[in-house]
Amino acid sequence: MMSQSSDFSPHIRANVAAALSEDMQGGDLTAQLIPEHIPGHATVITRQDAVLCGAEWFDTCFKSLDEYCVIEWFAHDGDAISARQTLCEIRGNARAMLTAERAALNFLQTLSATATQTRCYVDAVRGTAVKIMDTRKTLPGLRIAQKYAVTMGGGFNQRMGLFDGVLIKENHIMAAGGSLHSSGEPTGVPFTGAAGGIRQALSQAFQLTPAGASIQIEVENINELQEALDAGAKLILLDNFNLAELREAVQFTAGRAELEASGGVTLNNVRAIAETGVNRISIGGLTKDIQAIDLSLRFNTNS
Repeated sequence: MMSQSSDFSPHIRANVAAALSEDMQGGDLTAQLIPEHIPGHATVITRQDAVLCGAEWFDTCFKSLDEYCVIEWFAHDGDAISARQTLCEIRGNARAMLTAERAALNFLQTLSATATQTRCYVDAVRGTAVKIMDTRKTLPGLRIAQKYAVTMGGGFNQRMGLFDGVLIKENHIMAAGGSLHSSGEPTGVPFTGAAGGIRQALSQAFQLTPAGASIQIEVENINELQEALDAGAKLILLDNFNLAELREAVQFTAGRAELEASGGVTLNNVRAIAETGVNRISIGGLTKDIQAIDLSLRFNTNS
């Protein structure tokens, strides 16, 4: 689970470089109206309640264009912020500040949106033992940034990508078509139904997956859950189970594996899902169904 943005500063610099390049390309035509060496001062306020996230991305935007820029923060990543609150003050080269402004605010409002959305779900299940988990349904190019924002909202990270964990879904079993055995060579022998597919897929995963990488399998009913448990699964995704089915799955599993509910989760039903006794709830909406936080940068060249 991520907790420090400085742990992945190279990714922050890459995000910022891409954002500034996208915006500027050859330069900032409007900023030419500003004298080259005039000092600037600006403040950033929030127009709505939120959870702050993205300060290092914000800072890097300004410092990439003015290494002597000074930014003083009055709130920190993970803090609850209130409408009309001043978040930070910026002092530096006015032209550079105006050029960096949009990219910096884009990062701050987007990552704060993810953190805020996550906090809403975390608050909704407070008092239960369930973990609110993210998914790979992130904005392109912002995977690491949004997963960090999830942790600032109190949530937890799934695997970062395809490289550090296994999630066997129905489509993987269907795509394999039953043509692989444990050596990975074609056999020409089809799976004997979904259950056979689950057993075979898990057997291969246990043999092929590097040590330390998670192995999770998706099931769609209690029969598939039983097959997964019998095959040694320790992390099982319950796909679109209703509340009664989730309770049955928890009782049936009896602690033999960690259970994760997924599909159709909203703020209206997440508490009821948590109370079924599942260990985790994964929510794609933490990172893909977000509304940018309303922020404002107010500029003043006379101070």
